[in-house]
Amino acid sequence: MLLIITALVLFGPKKLPELGRAFGKTLREFKKGTKGFMEEEDSSPSLQSRKDAHMDEANKR
Repeated sequence: MLLIITALVLFGPKKLPELGRAFGKTLREFKKGTKGFMEEEDSSPSLQSRKDAHMDEANKR
């Protein structure tokens, strides 16, 4: 409740919807970016599997 009152005092009632939309847009872009990053990370081989492959190759020599 205190946050809402502070926001009203600082920005005024006319600016709050605009700030809310900007915050929502920023949050959506952030989620989209992190989702793309997570998908990219999932598609690449894990560090452990790369280490295992390297160790197998070294043991064959």
